[in-house]
Amino acid sequence: MKQIAIIGPTASGKSDLAIKIAKRTDAYILSIDSLSIYKEIDIVSAKPSKEELAEIKHFGIDVLYPDAYFSVDIFIDLYKEVVTTCKKENKNLVIVGGTSFYLKSLMQGLSPLPKIDEKIKATVNEQLKDLSAVHSLLSSLDAEYMQKIASNDSYRLEKALLIYEASGLIPTNYFKENPPKPIIKSMPIFNIEVSRELIRERISKRTAKMLKMGLIDEVCYLERKYSRKPNSMGSIGVVEVLEFLDAKIDKEQMIELISTHTAQLAKRQQTFNRTQFDGIVSAPLEELEEIILSQ
Repeated sequence: MKQIAIIGPTASGKSDLAIKIAKRTDAYILSIDSLSIYKEIDIVSAKPSKEELAEIKHFGIDVLYPDAYFSVDIFIDLYKEVVTTCKKENKNLVIVGGTSFYLKSLMQGLSPLPKIDEKIKATVNEQLKDLSAVHSLLSSLDAEYMQKIASNDSYRLEKALLIYEASGLIPTNYFKENPPKPIIKSMPIFNIEVSRELIRERISKRTAKMLKMGLIDEVCYLERKYSRKPNSMGSIGVVEVLEFLDAKIDKEQMIELISTHTAQLAKRQQTFNRTQFDGIVSAPLEELEEIILSQ
């Protein structure tokens, strides 16, 4: 099984290129996109169309509901399942998307958790009934590790507490003694080069298209069904529509803010892609297909 990754900023044409390459190389596609993973978030995430999804088998799309917890370790488990499927069905794999942090995590790996028995699980579950107390305890033990963990982040608090109870080590020391092992040791990575002017133009057109497709109705539906609490409801495109619905901004301001915030995201993605991967091949979209197929 051969696998490659195609990365690039939002609205750079990654999905179309991935489908072309997958067709030419007899491959499945794994999406690395922090929003496309969710069911029902279709317009906001700019998911491939149903027709495109039908052309090539996709993974990593419509996996979880918007109020479900999602993290990089869940993505890594998904990746392992996809690789097993590709090997079983004699398919190659194209990894594509804008959340390159997931790809970086595959290259770096995650530290293995200590052995956790039922007694430890029961002890931790009892303590987790008071998240604030758990956060205070862990902060007093390991201030460095807890800096970025909120007092209501039950998933990460549980993980930190399980590590402490099972290993007897604070998380900072545990991870020093148990460094991560790469899931993927090496893989060709292709990055779409695109000017900021062109990205802004494409984002503006895509925002207008999303509005015509029913962006406001989709956000209304998501808020009604899931409330504003899930992390997915804090995404670009959702936040601005909610501000419009709250009458804090008018429709023109909403459109402008979505475009501006998406362009800022694209800039961050370009910086990350440029600085976080070694040996990547970068080229404009119109040249990249030929470059990939010639490898």
